[in-house]
Amino acid sequence: MTDPILSLKDVTLNLQGNAGPVEILHGITLVVGAGETLGLVGPSGSGKSSLLMLMGGLERATSGSVLARGHDLTAMNEDQLARFRRQHMGVVFQSFHLIPTMTALENVATPLELAGHRDAFDRAADELRAVGLTARMDHYPAQLSGGEQQRVALARAAAPRPDILLADEPTGNLDAANGAAIMEMLFGLRDRHGATLVLVTHAPELAERCDRVVRLADGRIESDHRRRAAE
Repeated sequence: MTDPILSLKDVTLNLQGNAGPVEILHGITLVVGAGETLGLVGPSGSGKSSLLMLMGGLERATSGSVLARGHDLTAMNEDQLARFRRQHMGVVFQSFHLIPTMTALENVATPLELAGHRDAFDRAADELRAVGLTARMDHYPAQLSGGEQQRVALARAAAPRPDILLADEPTGNLDAANGAAIMEMLFGLRDRHGATLVLVTHAPELAERCDRVVRLADGRIESDHRRRAAE
């Protein structure tokens, strides 16, 4: 394996439920190499999305350590986590989370502007062209199809050139044709920018594209299978 870019050790996650604390993840230890493509699979409720959220600092581990690029996410406050994500991570969700009052171009450019990039709109336009939305840059989310909205979300995640790209069921809300197109774009972004890609998916064909597949069951790693050497 190449140098680790994500490293989790003895991680647990407890969340408060109606009947009290619920243990979501149990003693997860996992290392992800730089440039690797990792698929997280398993049945609903197995902890896949929760594990992805821990990797992105969007959930805080109850115990254990979560390191990204050598930095301990569990030791950071919310402002530090937000700054770290802005500098090093891109996140794509099943729901697109676009700002409805902004055009596609503005949705992609705004995070770049917040990060201080003077060429925010030029970079945003480049990313939208890369996902096939040259003619839709000035459209608002309500004027775009689901597949087009997910393309905007992909462009927004990729525009800062993140070291780590996290995707949670990126094709889950799309039909087969749009899902296949988004899958191609995801791996294309990974190849263009050299990012480490971690994705949660129920789609076997998407998992098959990954260098490595980790299967979760009941909040534990059930198997860890390397399909081919990382490129």
